[in-house]
Amino acid sequence: MKKLEDYVLTIPDFPEPGIMFRDVTSVIQDPDGFKLAVDTMTELVNDLDFDVVVGAESRGFIFGAPIAYKRFKSFVLIRKKGKLPRETVSRDYALEYGTATIEMHKDSIKPGQKVLIVDDLIATGGTTKAMIELVESLGGVVAGVVVLMELAGLEGRKKIDGYRLDSAIVYPGK
Repeated sequence: MKKLEDYVLTIPDFPEPGIMFRDVTSVIQDPDGFKLAVDTMTELVNDLDFDVVVGAESRGFIFGAPIAYKRFKSFVLIRKKGKLPRETVSRDYALEYGTATIEMHKDSIKPGQKVLIVDDLIATGGTTKAMIELVESLGGVVAGVVVLMELAGLEGRKKIDGYRLDSAIVYPGK
């Protein structure tokens, strides 16, 4: 039986020399890989008490929705600025070459709700920290974060210190 890591293709020198790009599309293109990813991520949070699952555009949707389905929880979208039709709250966060903004509907999290944040990857932690801030700005309580892959060498875990982070795969380098 293949391990989850066996489904991840690594592309050297993409998008620039020295970077080892971990391709999540190779996981979701294979039905066995996709099932193993969702099952593994769900298993990592089986002991966690949460009311709602939040996932960021777009790969957070891919993993968050089936986890919410498996645990019979609601699923909330976090999207890029300007994509949601109702009143939103937003957070800016740093990218390698600039900033970006994410938003969620203002009524998507109720005060006191326990929230599981799901994404495909944590690298530097900027997106994850912004998601945590969005949830907390609405009065939600972050119960934990689960990701498919963690690039430990980029130390994103430090940016969200104090929050539970579960990673299905941990890569030591960048």
